[in-house]
Amino acid sequence: MEKINIYHKPTCSTSRKGLKYLQEKGVEFNIIKYYETPFTKNKLKTLLKKMNMKAEDLLRKREKAYKELDFKNKKYTQAEIIEFMVKNPNLIERPIIEKGNKAVLARPTEKIDELF
Repeated sequence: MEKINIYHKPTCSTSRKGLKYLQEKGVEFNIIKYYETPFTKNKLKTLLKKMNMKAEDLLRKREKAYKELDFKNKKYTQAEIIEFMVKNPNLIERPIIEKGNKAVLARPTEKIDELF
């Protein structure tokens, strides 16, 4: 069976729901607390590819940093957005669940079912 990873922030209620959902499914998984073990640029690029998402689709639009960087009015490249997310993990939507060559942003939590 392919390894399942949850990129998790314990203080986030949506992330905790994703963790609980995996526990209820009875599957084995690894918890990666990405505030303690930060994403690298390459890892974020890989996850975005597995989710078939663009970097801007993974941004938390209500975050202070999002507003400060003025994403609404400025055009940033994918590389720049990824760099911002690596430097400020608050910008990243969560949780991300990864299994093999697929990954999902578990919002809503039921999106996890796409991996099974």
